[in-house]
Amino acid sequence: MTRTVLCEKYQSELEGLLAPPFPGKDGEKIFNSISKKAWQEWLQHQTMLINENQLNVLDPESKTFLDQQRDKFFANLDYERPKGYVPPKNP
Repeated sequence: MTRTVLCEKYQSELEGLLAPPFPGKDGEKIFNSISKKAWQEWLQHQTMLINENQLNVLDPESKTFLDQQRDKFFANLDYERPKGYVPPKNP
């Protein structure tokens, strides 16, 4: 049976992750309140932020920035987008 969660981003019951994405409190929170769909969307957005801003993921400042952006992304707050980015239009 598929595990579902009440997704914080989409405010609906959706398929959940199979395991926490990383250890610790934040990983558990994501596991319990973020859907698989929202997590995949975040990973794509995070990759754009890393590439466009030339972030070093081992740098503590970069990690803090990404953590803040992740929280904003899932809470549907104003999160950073790469300059000039235009989201794809849904058909």
